[in-house]
Amino acid sequence: MTHKKKTKKKEKAASSNTKIYKGKLEVTRSGLGFVVVEGLDTDIIVKRDKLGNGFNGDEVRVEVKGNSDNNKRLEGNIIEIVRRKQTEFSGTIEVHPHFAFLLPDSSKIPVDIYIPLHLLNGAKDGDHATAKIIEWSGKTKNPVGEVTQLLTNQSINEIAMLGILSENGFPLSFPDDVLEEAARYPDLIDSKEIAKRRDMRNILTMTIDPADAKDFDDALSIQNLQDGWYEVGVHIADVGYYIQTDSALDKEAYLRATSVYLPDRVLPMLPERLSNELCSLRPNEDKYTFSAIFKINKEGVVKDTWLGKTLIHSNKRFSYEEVQEIIEGAASEYKNEILVLNETAQKLRSKRFQKGAINFSSQEVRFKLDETGKPIGIVIKESKEAHKLIEEFMLLANRTVAEYVSGITFNNKQVPFPYRVHDVPNEDKLKVFSLFAGHFGIKFDLSKPQSIAQSFNAMLEVVNGKPEQHVLEQLGIRTMSKAIYTTDNIGHYGLGFDDYCHFTSPIRRYPDILVHRILLQCLENNIVPLKNIEAQCRHCSDQERRAMEAERAANKYKQVEFMQSFVGEDFEAIISGVSAYGFWAETVAHKCEGMVSANDLAEFDDFVFVESEYALVGQRTGLRFAMGDRLKVRLVAANLDKRQIDFSVLEVPDGIEKKIKVIKQNKNSIEKRRKK
Repeated sequence: MTHKKKTKKKEKAASSNTKIYKGKLEVTRSGLGFVVVEGLDTDIIVKRDKLGNGFNGDEVRVEVKGNSDNNKRLEGNIIEIVRRKQTEFSGTIEVHPHFAFLLPDSSKIPVDIYIPLHLLNGAKDGDHATAKIIEWSGKTKNPVGEVTQLLTNQSINEIAMLGILSENGFPLSFPDDVLEEAARYPDLIDSKEIAKRRDMRNILTMTIDPADAKDFDDALSIQNLQDGWYEVGVHIADVGYYIQTDSALDKEAYLRATSVYLPDRVLPMLPERLSNELCSLRPNEDKYTFSAIFKINKEGVVKDTWLGKTLIHSNKRFSYEEVQEIIEGAASEYKNEILVLNETAQKLRSKRFQKGAINFSSQEVRFKLDETGKPIGIVIKESKEAHKLIEEFMLLANRTVAEYVSGITFNNKQVPFPYRVHDVPNEDKLKVFSLFAGHFGIKFDLSKPQSIAQSFNAMLEVVNGKPEQHVLEQLGIRTMSKAIYTTDNIGHYGLGFDDYCHFTSPIRRYPDILVHRILLQCLENNIVPLKNIEAQCRHCSDQERRAMEAERAANKYKQVEFMQSFVGEDFEAIISGVSAYGFWAETVAHKCEGMVSANDLAEFDDFVFVESEYALVGQRTGLRFAMGDRLKVRLVAANLDKRQIDFSVLEVPDGIEKKIKVIKQNKNSIEKRRKK
């Protein structure tokens, strides 16, 4: 009976020419919705009254009726919420005699949340709070919610950061059953467990992390084997020992899928009991680890590899800064070992680039914060040899694990596994970029993927230290595909690896936990393929993007907050992006980015966006505002609510400012003549 009903529904849908699509719902400030469907050339419009109970960012099914083959834009209505992006919202409490509402802060949330009085949890009328949706049948106008946290006495910064996290769908607290499960694990090492592991507690082991790090995923061990060979161990926190499949901890870790790093806090994937205590490879403590151990020489030649469960004891916790000082000549009892590791890492790095990896450099903007979280300074951190030392050994471990598992079969098929892949660059974007790079005398060979990588590396070498370096690097990165998790092993183009995965950070990434589970099955020859692993990969990729969006939003908030005290001041800046709506300029001193709108440029000329040149070009004067141009701007506004910085053009180098003055003078004289 059930099967027949389904068939009738399908036939009815086909006969009425109705199609159903699955995609991501994006809601504008005006309340109009668009469903973005992968593989569909156009977005599907959803009017406000057809949104149902869909919110911005939700994964939805949308029904489209009528002929979709004509030139009319597709219109539809939401018929199902596949997955909520956000279930917790911040807003203002409004209390009535028999019920209450939470009025969301975000204009993209079209309804208020109904709060029964017994679920106010101490919130009063006018309080600022967060609430989670606990029920919404779709038949009622408003969802039912419960207050989860009072924000009234919190700082503006606290409210903003929590709002950014909840906007991107990250829960702000751990459920009680998850915390209880984490609390059950004892501090002590189990003597029975020691017998199952390779005991490496007597080998020199160290961690190298940021100075303010609290969770230590990875450690390095080293011992001299004589004849120029060393045993180097890459030891990773054995999170899988504590997190059993389908446990409350496991489900919550999967839901979050990643830790989120904001300027003033970390929202961890795991409760602190695990992330900062039991799993963290803290100094002078015995810890369970999953390790990749290499017999390797200073030339980066690997002679032998061992993978398996270990027990370690970290002798020293280093910061990146301390290791960098040792590399540059500072004294240390472990100086020889660090110099050997660094020399080996440099050889591994050199080999990667010879085999086709792309050598993009990286800069990290960090905020100096006062005790209230307000930014009082900005620090630009460059990736130095100490960072690259750790990076190379983590890459080696990740690649080695992926290579090993890719060679294992189950029922004559490869074992399903969450590879970290990176596709070749988009062809159309590459063509535009190569034309732009040509303006700087750089030629690109686009004939094959290897020659493209070689062209990028040649370009980066030529522009190193030059004014155009930053813009060409940023544009080059934008032409690249996004790295994702998937069982379809197409390799990692940017790193130049045929096989690659994420094995080294299970405290903060769920895919690494999956990798540990599958690797253990392969090592024990007890393979039980994980169910729905491709869907898990998609979820983890989606959560990674959301975390990046949250991090960008929080960094933007801090930029705006920092720049508020400089309104009216002038800055040297570089044009960092261009569109038909204007251009973005990044201050040289602070790396803070703001917008110069096309409306503000109208006093100079009517500008046209030339995509192939990443430039706005004046139709009458030939004035150009292009990516990489240096200019002087004035800070006009810094709006915290909109997280927006606005600049006006003050002065453009290379004589263009003279043209601007002439244009202004001409306009003034015309206005005077009109008045006469």
